[in-house]
Amino acid sequence: MPPRRLQNNSPVKLSASRRKSYHHGNLSAALVDVTLLLIEEAGPDKVTVRQVAKRAGVSSGAPFRHFPNRTALMTAVAEQAMGRFREEITIALQWTESDDPLVRLSAMGRAYIHWAIQNPAHFRVISDRSLIDFEGSALLRRQNEEIRAIMDGLLGEAERRGALRPDALPLLPLALRGLVYGLARMYIDGHLPQWGVAKDNAEETLKATLDLIVNSLPQSH
Repeated sequence: MPPRRLQNNSPVKLSASRRKSYHHGNLSAALVDVTLLLIEEAGPDKVTVRQVAKRAGVSSGAPFRHFPNRTALMTAVAEQAMGRFREEITIALQWTESDDPLVRLSAMGRAYIHWAIQNPAHFRVISDRSLIDFEGSALLRRQNEEIRAIMDGLLGEAERRGALRPDALPLLPLALRGLVYGLARMYIDGHLPQWGVAKDNAEETLKATLDLIVNSLPQSH
């Protein structure tokens, strides 16, 4: 389902039930939703807490009871993003029938690319550490470590099966993380047309590029 977008900068319409349940904590969820919409419109650098309050139709001081500053609000957006990204990876691995660790590694990377393309606002926030308090969020750090552990486990299994040279392992996690991040960033930042990649074929092209690199990883002899 495509993300909701604001038309003509009109205020976000929040349901009466959500307004009535603010005192139960639902205002924070509503503010995260509005923040995502504003990021889609103008990018994360343009978003302020007071602007979010105005578009949500609440008083300018209301958000500060949940988010003391802009960084805290953006961190909440990143936590939502990380949770959904983690789900994307879980589903991708569940649907991958092969037990080949490199095939499963490709599935992880493909899930990353798909998620970034489908959720550009989430991607912008979670990928820019200057916007959020990554170290201060136990949730972000835990889920990030879980994703890293899956990747490290697959690389270790590939090495044990003789599919990778042991001397390649120390740098491969960084190399592969840089690869999928860079490919996603090229899409989000609009670079692909300069490389002859049409928008309607962008996702499959990026996934094919990922597969090409994974299939070219140094083999054990």
